[in-house]
Amino acid sequence: MLSAQLTRLAVRQLRSHPWQLGLAILGIALGVAVAVSIDLANGSALRAFGLATEAVSGRATHQILGGPSGLPDDLYRRLRVVLGVRRAAPIVDGDVALFAARATDQPAARAGRSLHLLGIDPFVDRDFRPFLSGDERRESRGRDALSRAADLVGRSGTALIAASTARELGIDIGRELAIEVSGERRVLTIVGLLQPADPASARALDGLLVTDIATAQETLGAVGRLTRIDLIVNDDSLLARIAAALPPGADVVAAGSQAGATARMILAFQWNLAALSLLALVVGMFLIYQTMTFSVVQRRPLIGSLRALGVTRAEIFALVMSEALVIGFAGTLLGLGLGFGMAQGLLRLVTRTINDLYFVLSVREVALDPLTLGKSVLLGIGATVLAALPPALEATAAPPRVVMSRVALESSARRRARRAGWLGVAVLVAGAAVLAVPGGMVVGFAGLFFVMVGCALVTPAAALGLLRPLHRVAGAAFGLLGRLATRSIVAALSRTSVAMAALMIAVAAAIGVGVMIASFREAVTSWLEGTLRADVYISVPSLVGNRDDATLDPELVARLAATPGVARASTSRGVVVQSPRGPAQVVALDIDPARPPRWRFRSGDDRGVWDGDAVIVSEPFANRHGVRAGAAVRLRTDRGEQDFRATGVFYDYGSSAGVVVMSRRTYDSAWNDRRVSSLALEAAPGVEATALVAAVRERAAGGPRLLVRSNRALREASMEIFDRTFAITGVLRTLSLVVAFVGMLAALMALSLERTREIGVLRALGLTPRQVWGLVTAQTGIIGLLAGVLAVPSGLLLAAVLVFVINRRSFGWTMSIDPSPSILIGGVALSLLAALLAGLYPAWRMASAPPAESLRDE
Repeated sequence: MLSAQLTRLAVRQLRSHPWQLGLAILGIALGVAVAVSIDLANGSALRAFGLATEAVSGRATHQILGGPSGLPDDLYRRLRVVLGVRRAAPIVDGDVALFAARATDQPAARAGRSLHLLGIDPFVDRDFRPFLSGDERRESRGRDALSRAADLVGRSGTALIAASTARELGIDIGRELAIEVSGERRVLTIVGLLQPADPASARALDGLLVTDIATAQETLGAVGRLTRIDLIVNDDSLLARIAAALPPGADVVAAGSQAGATARMILAFQWNLAALSLLALVVGMFLIYQTMTFSVVQRRPLIGSLRALGVTRAEIFALVMSEALVIGFAGTLLGLGLGFGMAQGLLRLVTRTINDLYFVLSVREVALDPLTLGKSVLLGIGATVLAALPPALEATAAPPRVVMSRVALESSARRRARRAGWLGVAVLVAGAAVLAVPGGMVVGFAGLFFVMVGCALVTPAAALGLLRPLHRVAGAAFGLLGRLATRSIVAALSRTSVAMAALMIAVAAAIGVGVMIASFREAVTSWLEGTLRADVYISVPSLVGNRDDATLDPELVARLAATPGVARASTSRGVVVQSPRGPAQVVALDIDPARPPRWRFRSGDDRGVWDGDAVIVSEPFANRHGVRAGAAVRLRTDRGEQDFRATGVFYDYGSSAGVVVMSRRTYDSAWNDRRVSSLALEAAPGVEATALVAAVRERAAGGPRLLVRSNRALREASMEIFDRTFAITGVLRTLSLVVAFVGMLAALMALSLERTREIGVLRALGLTPRQVWGLVTAQTGIIGLLAGVLAVPSGLLLAAVLVFVINRRSFGWTMSIDPSPSILIGGVALSLLAALLAGLYPAWRMASAPPAESLRDE
């Protein structure tokens, strides 16, 4: 425990340097805030996904799934009548959107909002979905669940809606709700509200529409078909009898298996965000270390005197650590508040990316998770303790006489820099060994952390090596002031090295992520050029950016394919089918065999696909399922399980789940599904794509709403989704740089306080305020330049890890690295600019300080 005198000493130290204290608290607060905000946003989105799937799956233990065309509704009758399965519930579901424009009875601002339509048999569904049980609150009209069930069955075109969604849309019971399905307008009449007493259940129902089976089939265009059949079965023998009675295209799976596959992909995306958010906290740790180190350096004479007077090492250690805990506690509390505010904005970016890539998700508010908050408190205070431990040990390790010596400190700092350099090389080697070990995302991120720490440890020694030739250049160019600027960096290495390492790590992360994004963009651009060979593409609007869940009417397809000016037409069909290893995306292309897409193949080729029954698989599919060229891909078809020979593995960036591509002829022979997801048209010679787009839109007028886009417009739309996907990455990268900037400012402020007497002596010897300003600015510029130059190889190393390890393990795809010179030069310029901006106030302060005041204690 600290004595009263030492406690007063600690309080006086904190109060006497408010700028230093404030910047340290701000640094840890920003680091904690970024980590908290991402954790809260990720947790809220994943919780909303879980609640949404729970509302749809209910209490089912198993589900019977069919192929792309679903299940015949007669299968449900046979299960109940023939097999005697009593706890079975038929389901027809799909995503819909609020209808835009002409629906005058709903706000225009809500148009396009996604809803999930769930068709049920309300008289048998109560065991599965508790929101239809008799425990619900009664509605304002006094109707209970049974009477509402009668309304759903007895009146066509009726629906129940979640009470929270009804309030958001301003809809009352008895009002009509206009929705859009496959580009067509449908109208449902609201006959009741879903409002469970349990708040968690109420959140789970947000965005849910419930109808009876017949209404759902008619609304979704699935008359006579079911999406699935939910089961509650705890008897293995009954489960075996059910499986034996299913038609060839159906399968029994554990409830939530499809949602589980989607959740794993969402989790991989969120892991990447969480890892990037921790970068800000790592940079914040450098700031804390720097603050506590400077606090120890400032008081080395005092600590030496205290030690000489009998204060023990343990008491000095407790003194330094207690100050660190105060800073850590204050910064963590501030970070929690900032993190919750930032999470509101980041949640929108996370949700938008999930909607673009994986699943229709509606999240409006951040859910506070006590576990997340507790973890963040431990993270913030734990990071502070770890960062403050080395300076606390340093303050207690040396004898009192050595502690009082500033020369001993800086000599020790230079020796430690060389030792840290060799340790950094060893850590980099260890990181390479960890990355070489096959494993999941956790192992990959552990290796990435080793690489970052290794680069930071190497920075001071590398900076000393670069300063030797730079000293001669600065002396030749700027004379005495140039030599003073470089030597002052070495003379204060105990502080400048930490600031340089923190800035280098932040800029290296910016370079690494920037190179990764630029490489990814270049790969996607080349992929789109090879994939999009037609001039005009036609599809129905989808609620998920990369999913063809809506279909085109066959008559409309034939009419649009006959548009004047069309030389050639091709179609595609995208579906999700079952496989022994979970859901698999299948794309069937009806194209001219002489003009296949120009995909780049990692191995094999597409021979036997367009004129045979072979398939090709994308790189993510091959990585996730362990498929190689020449291997068999087993899929469940409407004829039963069937093996398809994969002749090649091609690079693809459209789906992290991976796809299996086959000809339409092969698809039609295996599945009883003749629907079309999209239509591609090639213009005849002399016909402009814009003119053909106009002709197609005119020919489609009066029908369902379609997306008719030229090749160029579709590429631009695809790249827009790409940019949206990485928008949150850019935000996190910027926040890390802000933390590094704060750290740099703190270091320079500390140096300005420590160099007061030195600057006073220089002023007394004739240095003008302008020359002092130039000296300090040159010093900060050199620090920024060194950090930027060292960030280039570190950033390229991080980019290589991100591209070849993290992306492959998280999403299944790889690409070549594109080290754009503009990104590398921009990183150096960014580091230099950050250092110069951080040095403005310290330079002004030192230049404007009167020499007499600076030398008052001499």
